[in-house]
Parts: sequence; structure tokens; C-alpha cells
Amino acid sequence: MDPDEIAIGIIAGLLEERTGQKLTEDRRWRIAPALAGLFRDRGISSNQDLVVLLTQPDGSSLAQEVVEALLNNETYFFRDRQIFDHLATSVLPALAARRAHSKRLSVWCVGCSTGQEALSLAMTFADQRARWDGWTIDVLGTDVSGSIVEFARAATYSSFQIQRGLGVGQMLAQFTETEGGWQAKERLRRMVRYEVHNLLHPAPYPGRFDLILCRNVLLYFDAPVRERAFARLSEALAEDGKLLLGGGETVLEKGTFFRPCNERYSLYDPLPRATRTAVASPPHKVNIGLNVSLSSAPLGMAQGGSA
Repeated sequence: MDPDEIAIGIIAGLLEERTGQKLTEDRRWRIAPALAGLFRDRGISSNQDLVVLLTQPDGSSLAQEVVEALLNNETYFFRDRQIFDHLATSVLPALAARRAHSKRLSVWCVGCSTGQEALSLAMTFADQRARWDGWTIDVLGTDVSGSIVEFARAATYSSFQIQRGLGVGQMLAQFTETEGGWQAKERLRRMVRYEVHNLLHPAPYPGRFDLILCRNVLLYFDAPVRERAFARLSEALAEDGKLLLGGGETVLEKGTFFRPCNERYSLYDPLPRATRTAVASPPHKVNIGLNVSLSSAPLGMAQGGSA
């Protein structure tokens, strides 16, 4: 096999080891453009040179940079607007009725990327201020990438980012223009917190969440990894909670964990815990070739208490 193909396979294996995402051969073309900036900044000339550096004793930080560069962070405000409209008019009012005694609602945005989805939820709550007056609303955004989570926490967006999905009126009402860009107003930032977390690790707060958004995260997992992900999601979701998937994920096998609630809007109910199948978690160590195994701690261990 061509040495460069071997190196590309090792790099793809690193991504799968750390995140569960599988770069099939027809998607490995993404590696070159995704790593171009890292190659330039680090003075790396080839995939083979990168693999050599990854196998050095001090290669762990470079491995994290590689994984973060390979992640797809595409997102924008109110992505699939009809989904957020349905949440606002149907799902959230139903959850409010169920939680009227506690006046507390918890939402988890899995794979939150740079924070636009979590802030879109916060704006949805803010637009219904009368309904949620006196409630505690907790929106948690998590992502496997530490640098992306830091960006989300800053809640500051470029002119290009802020205009994707937001009208001028909403932009001016919910954001303040600063020297660094457009920052979400404090009332939104107080509603949302962020943590670094890998979906394949134990759920951050088991059984706590009333609504989980996990959109376009599972598409590139193979079947066994996807089953583990559904198991983790079911651990985190309240018995009467709702799971929202991406439009392309409605055809995925949900195993013994979820059943359709409203497939038009990609909504699912959890199956009773007694009917669910236990899923074993394999060790986070993958042999990636050339007698080398990148076995450092998996990227994205949860950082409890961060906000």
C-alpha cells in the first residue's frame, strides 16, 4: 500500500478513536484541506511526517489539534427554522405543563459546536418570556472540542456568522456589537453553559434532561458506536423527555432505546428502561497501524462544573 494512504488511514483512525466518527474512504479527501492550516503552522510537510510526530512521547497535544481540525463545526442560528418553530409552539409548552410543579427545565445540546444552536434555544425561551417567568431554564451545550467550547462560551460572532439564520431585528435585540464582533446579551449567556464532553462517555447528568438536541452528530458513527451513543442519550434523558435528531438521522436504527414520537420533526420518546439492552463500552484504544497505538486519554473528558 502507498505510504501516504497508510498515513491517511492512521489519521482517520485517530479521529475514530477519539470521537467515534468514522472517516470512510470516500470522505478521506477532507483530511488534506482540514489539516492545511495545521501543517502550515507546525511546518509539517506530509501526512507521513505528521504520523511520525504523533508517535513521539510528546505527541498528545498534536493529536488533539489534529482531531479538532478534522471535526465538522458547521452550524448557524435557527438551523432548520421549522424545527425551532415546532419546539416553540408544541414541544416546549407540553414540557412546561409536565414541569409546572418544579418550574425547572433542562435542555442538552449535544455537539453544540460554536454555540449557535444553544443560543437559538435561549432566544426561543426569551421570546416566550411570559410563559417562562419564574422558571429556571438550564441549557447545557457540550462538544468534544475544547477550543470550540471556549469559542461558544465567548458567545461572540463575526458579521458573517451573526447573519446566518438571524434577521436584523433579532440580531439587534439579542446581541451587542463589540470590537470583537457581535456578542450575545447577558440574559442569553446566563441561560446557557458549556462543557467539554464526549457523547460516548457516561452521560453528564443522568436522567436530568427534559429535552436533548443531538442533530447531525450520529451520521458518521458506525452501527456499534451509534448504539453506544443512543445508550448514553437514553441515560441522560428523563423518562418523559424528548430526543431531537437531525433530519438525516431519522432512518438510523435506534435499537432498544427510542421510539418515534413525531418523525416529521425528528422527535423521539425514550423506551422504558426495563426494555433497554445494556451496551458495553470498549476501551478507548485503537491500533492504527505501523506498530503504533495512540492510546493517550480520549479527547473531550467531561469537565464537571465548568460554565
